[in-house]
Amino acid sequence: MSQASETNKTVKEIRCVVTSDKMAKSRVGVVERLVKHPLAGKYIRRRTKLMFHDDTNQSKIGDEVIITPSRPLSARKKFTLVRVVRKA
Repeated sequence: MSQASETNKTVKEIRCVVTSDKMAKSRVGVVERLVKHPLAGKYIRRRTKLMFHDDTNQSKIGDEVIITPSRPLSARKKFTLVRVVRKA
C-alpha cells in the first residue's frame, strides 16, 4: 500500500444506545436498523448488541454514544467509546 492510501482511511463510527453499564470500563450498546422482509416486503426492526470499552465510565444507561472498531480487548469487546452524543 502506498502512503497516500493509508492516510485517507476513514474510521467507521457507529451510533448506539447504552443498555448496560454494570461492568467496570465496559458497556453494552444496541444498534437498531430497519431491514426489508424478502417475501412480505414489510420493514422489520433488527437489533445488534455490541460490547465496547469505556475507559472513564462516562456513559450510563440510555445515553446515545459513538463507538469505533478497535483491536479485540476481550472475547466479545471489540469497540471503543469515542464520545457521548446525548445524555439520558
